[in-house]
Parts: sequence; structure tokens; C-alpha cells
Amino acid sequence: MASPVAVVAGKVVRDMALRTPLLAARLQAVHLVPRRWLNLQEYQSKKLMLDHGVKVQRFFVAETANEALDAAKRLNAKEIVLKAQILAGGRGKGVFSSGLKGGVHLTKDPKVVGQLAKQMIGYNLATKQTPKGGVKVNKVMIAEALDISRETYLAILMDRSCNGPVLVGSPQGGVDIEEVAASNPELIFKEQIDIMEGIKDSQAQRMAENLGFVGPLKNQAADQIKKLYNLFLKIDATQVEVNPFGETPEGQVVCFDAKINFDDNAEFRQKDIFAMDDGSENEPIENEAARYDLKYIGLDGNIACFVNGAGLAMATCDIIFLNGGRPANFLDLGGGVKEAQVYQAFKLLTADPKVEAILVNIFGGIVNCAIIANGITKACRELELKVPLVVRLEGTNVHEAQNILNNSGLPITSAIDLEDAAKKVVASVTKK
Repeated sequence: MASPVAVVAGKVVRDMALRTPLLAARLQAVHLVPRRWLNLQEYQSKKLMLDHGVKVQRFFVAETANEALDAAKRLNAKEIVLKAQILAGGRGKGVFSSGLKGGVHLTKDPKVVGQLAKQMIGYNLATKQTPKGGVKVNKVMIAEALDISRETYLAILMDRSCNGPVLVGSPQGGVDIEEVAASNPELIFKEQIDIMEGIKDSQAQRMAENLGFVGPLKNQAADQIKKLYNLFLKIDATQVEVNPFGETPEGQVVCFDAKINFDDNAEFRQKDIFAMDDGSENEPIENEAARYDLKYIGLDGNIACFVNGAGLAMATCDIIFLNGGRPANFLDLGGGVKEAQVYQAFKLLTADPKVEAILVNIFGGIVNCAIIANGITKACRELELKVPLVVRLEGTNVHEAQNILNNSGLPITSAIDLEDAAKKVVASVTKK
């Protein structure tokens, strides 16, 4: 029987790795790429780790086939791994628009690296996590291929239930950790870290031991774990995930593949890191939304959701689905809302040809509902809104906001609560 700690750790891993589990389960056909968190390319994460003393493979990055060939020669490695650099997973089994199969290739010949890179760079790579047409590859990573004698999993993440960071690890790495947590929860280990005290030597040693490192490798792994934790804190990460966190036949502990996530609230003091996100893999509408400090996530339904706060957005999407509708997106206003943002939000939503109705669901704590109402009426008039609009407002200045909407003379349907709003907006689409 799994220990309570292992069960909790498994839940932490699943919840953190699948940020939208309920919605993902219900909208199986939907392509969902959250943009609230900054996600770095693999080579960018490796560079950050290298700069903080974490052991990674030697690597170079190339933007042309000639650069890739030169990099492969400079590596002077027994074997070379070439990886297409996109954010989506499943690269190894992906297919390029050039016809090349696989976004990850091993070879001992630098010339082959150049030939493969020519079929990768500038072409779209389609994987199980990309849109159907794939994502354009602009860069490739050329790295020294090291033999791995054993693979483990290690992550450091923020866990609200623990009010701070936790280490999560498993001796079973190189596979989806969610599968391990579901099938073998006893192989998931967790260490809660007091953020004020920092990681203790005993915690790092214990995690290294639980991951199966022995002898000198145990001390080496513990040292790497501490360096990863220091990196986690210094760069304001929400998650540092290393899979595999492995050992080589030569007796080295290496971070072979890494993913680092950041909350965008850290941008003001991590400007250099956030500057790494060029937005090239975003949908155009996501980049346009970001210009106005809006967070946009596209879905495949026909009901646009206009909300404040990611949690409320998820609840809104879920309740629309439960009432028989399908969200077309959610658009998160965030906290300090301005009237101009509301207008731009409506402009973005109405530009989507899939949208057949709009649901506004605002809970005004920091947000002033009257500002929302003024923005809504302005947008409806100037954009000549052609689709049904259902509005549910609650919180600061809600009565003033309701008066603005009621006296506008516009065909706006008010709702008393979220359930009422969902039923009304679904009904407005069903009637068509």
C-alpha cells in the first residue's frame, strides 16, 4: 500500500504537470496551450542551469544547417544528438513538413547533422502536442550524446498545499511522471522545503538516496539537487523539472533534459529571462492580447469567455461545458483593469469567426465593475456587436455597473450568478 506521502506527492505531480486537468478531460478534442506561464526552450533552460553550476551536456545552438555542421565539428564528441527546438513535447515521434520523421536524431557523423538540420530548420514539426499543422522550427540544439546507465526524475515546484516549494522525485525517470504516480505511487518521493530556511543537506541527501544514487554518486546527486533548488529560487521559477536526472557509466550525475516554468508576476525582476520569449510559437491573437496585458487561451468551441483570474476562467469554461456548451477561449483580464483593456478584449473576441456568443464573468475585488460595464457598452456600440452577450458581474461597484448596463439600451442579458449565466449563454447559441 502506498504511503500517504507518496499518494500526496503523486497528486502534486499530476496537478502541477496537468495544470488544467478537469478542462483537459472534458475537452479532449481541444488544442490547449496555456500562455500564463513563460516556457523556455530546452536550450535556454540548459543555459540557465549551466550558468548556475548544474551539470548538463555540452551543447551549441544553430539557426542554419551550416551553423549546425560547424557546431557538430566543434563538439568533437563520439556521438551527437540533434534536437529541434520547439516548446511542444513528443518531438522524437514528430514529423516535419519536409518529410523528415523525428525531431530528435543521434549520429556520429557531423555531416549527417548538417543534412538533418537542413530538413528541420524552417520547416514545421507536428507532434501530439502541436496544432495539426505543426510548429515552425527556427533553431536546433546540437549536443554531446552521453550514455545513460540509469534515469531518474526530479522536480522542484511550488505547492500551495505546502505553502512553499517541494522536491518531488522518483527513481523511475525517462517516462511520463503522471503514469508513475498513477501506477506506482510508492515510487514518488516528496520533500517539503521551508522557504525561509532553504533546502537542508539532509533533505538533498535523502532525496538522492530515494532516487537510488549510492556511494560517491549520492553526494554528487545531492549537490546537484541543492544547485537546482538555488536556481529555482534565484530565477523566480514556479517549476524546475529534470527528466531524466540521470547517471552515466563514467560516474557523472547529469541533467539530461529540463523544463523551467515561470509565473509572469516575476517579470519585473527577471527581465533578461522574460526577454528570451520571442513569442514565435504563440498564436497571433495571443501576442495581440499580450500587448494589452491580457492573457488569451484559444479553445475549439463557440462561446467566448471574458473573465478576471485564471481560476475563475477555468470554472467558467467548466460550467459552460456542464450546461452543454463549448468554450471558444478564455480571456483573462487580470487585476488592475482599464476601460481600454475591456474594449480591446471585445475586439479580440469578436474577431474570432468561431465565436457565436460571449459570456462576461467578472468578480470585482480589485476590479471595479463599473469600469468593466463602461468598457462593455463602449465596445458594443463601436464594434457593433452581432452576437449574444451575457454578463454576470459581482463585487466592487456592482450596482453602479448594473445601472450602466441596464440604462445602455443595448441587448445585453444580465445573469444573477455563474450557473444562470452559463445556462443563458448556452441557450443563446442553441437557439441559432
